[in-house]
Amino acid sequence: MAKIEGFRIRNFRTLRDVTLGRLWTAVKGINGLTPMTAVVGKNGAGKSTLFDAFGFMSDCLKSGVEEACDRRNGFERVVSQGIDEPIMFEIYYREDSKARPITYEVSFALDEHRRPYVKSERLRQRRKGQDKGRPFSFLILENGRGVVWKGEYEGIKEKSDQNLDELMREESKEKETVELDDNRKLGVATLGALKQHPRISLFRKFIEGWYLSYFTPDAARSLLMTGPQKHLSIHGDNIGNVVQFMERDHPERFKEILKDIAGKIPGVDKIDTVPMQDGRLLLRFNDKGFKDAFSAQQMSDGTLKIFTYLLLLSDPTPPPFICIEEPENGLYHKLLETLAAQFRAHVTNEKNKSQIFITTHQPYFVNALEPNEVWVLEKGEDGFSKIHRASDNSLIQGLVGEGLPLGGLWYSDYLEGA
Repeated sequence: MAKIEGFRIRNFRTLRDVTLGRLWTAVKGINGLTPMTAVVGKNGAGKSTLFDAFGFMSDCLKSGVEEACDRRNGFERVVSQGIDEPIMFEIYYREDSKARPITYEVSFALDEHRRPYVKSERLRQRRKGQDKGRPFSFLILENGRGVVWKGEYEGIKEKSDQNLDELMREESKEKETVELDDNRKLGVATLGALKQHPRISLFRKFIEGWYLSYFTPDAARSLLMTGPQKHLSIHGDNIGNVVQFMERDHPERFKEILKDIAGKIPGVDKIDTVPMQDGRLLLRFNDKGFKDAFSAQQMSDGTLKIFTYLLLLSDPTPPPFICIEEPENGLYHKLLETLAAQFRAHVTNEKNKSQIFITTHQPYFVNALEPNEVWVLEKGEDGFSKIHRASDNSLIQGLVGEGLPLGGLWYSDYLEGA
């Protein structure tokens, strides 16, 4: 399954310039992101902004940059305050552990009419056997026009002074010139729908598959119309429909899933669904010691939340990238290490594993993590966010090696200012 090795965000709200993991330009010795990554920090450090950066990229792919900005009250509210530069993202990822990594670079700015548009896009990949040097670009777009190379191996190793117009005029069997009719849409969204561009298509599907959790217990308590649904919605308002799908299409696996889930939610020993006379679907929880089942409307926020996360991890075809903001909210603190263990079991499962990215401010959750899995986000003196990996501090590595819990060290401010 595809995995993000690293990413860089520039000029997105308080994220003036932050990098997590490794990029293609990284010096030797910098490690990529772990399968499970957690970001910690004080209130106002930028954790929610970091979470929303992934949402912004996802929205740009699905709806275009203008709508993505409108959802966030306009481009002026998205770009870093006082900065007259484009918003820029760089994603360094692999389709699988044996694939050559690909770098995607995109920038957003305002046009002469003060409308946000996609200023530039580029996809790069080193050729087979090339383990150093500048990767070959196979997509170059500026203001919706440029060139793209077909197939799985072609591309160009551009010179720094290369002119795009000259490049577009060059003749090549594998090269196509591109002019999009709307520069507010991502080129990878359009070209990724074409069979002759398999690398772009895979990248588009990768981002389309991101799952960003905006779960709310109230949404989970809603009664939707009956009807099986394969995947959990980002708000969790269709958990009954997903349970119905699992009951129908994966009955044996679902029995094991329910047994596992019931064992982790205190007091619950059975979960099922019941169609109502008006066509809506009722999700029921059987609590030990009670004859009658409780509906989702009667269950606590914490029970619904942990059930939703465990159901998400049980998806037969899980998303490649799962992003969850503060999963600890509403949960009993002793359940947090259990939840962290479930996340780790999922990302280390060789079959259908996802990459999980979490923001948290709960030391009990951090206790279950390793220093290389934790990034510390802080507010710099200039008001912008800065970030470092906990494992970069040899003192932290040594203290954890001696048996001290990482969450306790963070609570005692050992992780700050490293």
